[in-house]
Amino acid sequence: MKAMNLRRIHHVAYRCRDAKQTVEFYQRVLGMDFVLAIAEDTVPSTGAPDPYMHVFLDAGMGNVLAFFELPNAPDMGRDANTPDWVQHIAFELGSLDELREAQARLQREGLSVVGPTDHGIFTSIYFFDPNGHRIELTTNTCTPGQMAQLHEVAPAMLEEWSRTKKAPRHAAWLHEKHTKKTAS
Repeated sequence: MKAMNLRRIHHVAYRCRDAKQTVEFYQRVLGMDFVLAIAEDTVPSTGAPDPYMHVFLDAGMGNVLAFFELPNAPDMGRDANTPDWVQHIAFELGSLDELREAQARLQREGLSVVGPTDHGIFTSIYFFDPNGHRIELTTNTCTPGQMAQLHEVAPAMLEEWSRTKKAPRHAAWLHEKHTKKTAS
């Protein structure tokens, strides 16, 4: 079977409480450009009468982050069985200096920021948008050789995890690096 020729993620869509507030937050806090809005009274794919506002923001390099405001739907909720830290949107910055500058900017906005957290191959900070979506800003701190090694062991790690549900140590150097940093 011929593989699909995927070019990129066209957009990722989430729900928001208020489209205007969401667009203003992402413009002000993350500097995203408001690309376009689509509004309908009927859902095109289902024909259901359900008005919505669908907004699209430029997340850089052709990546688009989108949100739906659904005024007739019940209030937004979260999956109570999934910890807050699991579902998140991660955006890449170019350096640790940019990450530190972003953290200071977020704190000036009055946002609570977790981190920086060193994951061994990248360092991240975390905060929440006005809709309760967790946002991660991250910068890579590994070498191309380290990434190649992680890519090489990924299938074996997944296979072991699938059998044991325990963290594999195929990339022991990463675990040791991370353990040393969190212990200090």
